[in-house]
Amino acid sequence: MLISLMYHHINGKEFSNDLEIFEKHLEYLIENFTIITPDDELISNKNLCLTFDDAYFDFYHFVFPLLKKYNIKAILAVPVGLIEDNCQASITQRLSLPHYEIYEDQNYIHFGSFCSWIELKEMSDSGLVKMASHSYKHKDLSLDEVNLETEIIKSKEVLEDKLNIKVDSFILPFGRYNYNSLELIKEHYKYIFKVGQGINKNFDGVNGLIYRIDADNKKDIERLFTTKNMIKYHIKSFIKSFYDGIAKK
Repeated sequence: MLISLMYHHINGKEFSNDLEIFEKHLEYLIENFTIITPDDELISNKNLCLTFDDAYFDFYHFVFPLLKKYNIKAILAVPVGLIEDNCQASITQRLSLPHYEIYEDQNYIHFGSFCSWIELKEMSDSGLVKMASHSYKHKDLSLDEVNLETEIIKSKEVLEDKLNIKVDSFILPFGRYNYNSLELIKEHYKYIFKVGQGINKNFDGVNGLIYRIDADNKKDIERLFTTKNMIKYHIKSFIKSFYDGIAKK
């Protein structure tokens, strides 16, 4: 069994957990699961993969130190076209914007809301943070007007070039896709993650999609794993196993 959790912010106003609560999440997960990434073999019947969307600065500031403290690994989903080489803003400024204001009028450039390439390189080199493409500009890949080559292929090329790594994972922005985008992603990535309250048998996912359970705004992480919820996750995955949820146009 493989469970994947989805996080966004730490100490934010939306899509977030307080730092103290998040550390309790980690302590519980370490005690009850084997935490792995796609680079690892499944070595128990309770495997768990941590994923963090969007590469916000709060990941570098809050999460990365905890990964080092507990010596555990996670996947970071990087929207490549939103990343700057470096950032001169103060820590206070970089952590100041609410989630939705980050994207308004390119506020993220002035406030340094995302990790810089320097910070991403440091984390990648640590061996604790596996980088995944989260598209180029965090576009909804179900929309016909989106340039799929830029969002899917260019994002991979830039991420590999900037960090001198191989990128084999793609995390779908908003969890959305259509037939064309999904087929192109499958051509260029081995692992594809999406939003969805389901459980996976392994990193093959369910029909090639690795389902992630939302762990934002969870004061009590144990509630995600009650018997009732686990049954729901299994049922969803079982239903999804019969079709990929998208038809060719």
